[in-house]
Amino acid sequence: AVIKQIEKWELDALVAIGGDGTLTVGNKLWKMGVPVIGIPKTIDNDLNATDATFGHDTAVQVISDAIDRLHTTAQSHHRVMVVEVMGRYAGWLALHGGIAGGGDIILLPEIPFKMSSVVEEIKRRRGKGSKFSIIVVAEGAKEKGKDLVVRQYIEDSPDPIRLGGIGQVVADRIEKEMGISARIVVLGHLQRGGTPTAVDRILATRFGIAATTLVKEEKFGRMVALCGGNICDVTLDQAVGTLKTVPKDHPLLLSAKSLGTSFGE
Repeated sequence: AVIKQIEKWELDALVAIGGDGTLTVGNKLWKMGVPVIGIPKTIDNDLNATDATFGHDTAVQVISDAIDRLHTTAQSHHRVMVVEVMGRYAGWLALHGGIAGGGDIILLPEIPFKMSSVVEEIKRRRGKGSKFSIIVVAEGAKEKGKDLVVRQYIEDSPDPIRLGGIGQVVADRIEKEMGISARIVVLGHLQRGGTPTAVDRILATRFGIAATTLVKEEKFGRMVALCGGNICDVTLDQAVGTLKTVPKDHPLLLSAKSLGTSFGE
């Protein structure tokens, strides 16, 4: 049906703007003969063939702002605040947003956490006089030896698993094991909208210019990307081949550890 509409409208090219799902479909259409160019846009920042996707920086700013606001009530009421963020199977949003906002504990999909370690870190902070803690939890984070927490399963969807709920699990366990007040905030789709940051506006503009150039030169089946600060292009196969997750030796992760941030290991 899509191909028939493209032929009916006599389109010169289809520019697919999105993340792994959108670009996977774009790649399939390309292999069916549709002239496709891809542009990486996802808050998850999980496309392996580009250093960054636009949308991610804006979502990180939303998370950072939210944590800043939660610090006030957490500190005044001596509470543990659990902030659940998006990101699916990659921890970039939790890592960047958690560090920017000053999260004390950050739980990532890439590092299965121990609940005992989370509890011990809260106790350590309270013993040093910090009566509150901010925990940033990626929706794809899971306790060591346990499965992902799935909010919903949609059978007829290309991506049937809808993650969500791990933040509530963590908050409930803290209250049960420590007997202290823990509150959960799920940022949800607040992360996916609003005013774009200047960084995202500029990156999107650079991507758009590069995509238009590829269309003009009829170099289809490719996605524009950010490579070491410069705009490059890669094949759509490269773009959707593997997800980009947070490596355990990532410099930002190591820097956060050196500052005392716990990752529940």
